[in-house]
Amino acid sequence: MSDALRDLALSTNAAPFPDARALLKRYEKAPPEKGYTLFETGYGPSGLPHIGTFGEVARTSWVRFAFEQISDITTRLIAFTDDMDGLRKVPDNIPNS
Repeated sequence: MSDALRDLALSTNAAPFPDARALLKRYEKAPPEKGYTLFETGYGPSGLPHIGTFGEVARTSWVRFAFEQISDITTRLIAFTDDMDGLRKVPDNIPNS
């Protein structure tokens, strides 16, 4: 990335850059011991997909992208899902529930 773009990424308040800068601040003294920063996201499949489901995964991806723009630290992403949401049930209008 060019220095001009990195400077812009370091100064903008556009989401998700403030979160990425806060994360980078954790590594001011030393890079992560494992050699990378791990980002995690996930969602529960019970019910119909909705904007919240998208938002959970998108926000993590956006912060990861912003972090990569301002840092030379390698990143990894783990996305997971499970059906262990015991407080919800599959709605009756879902086919093949």
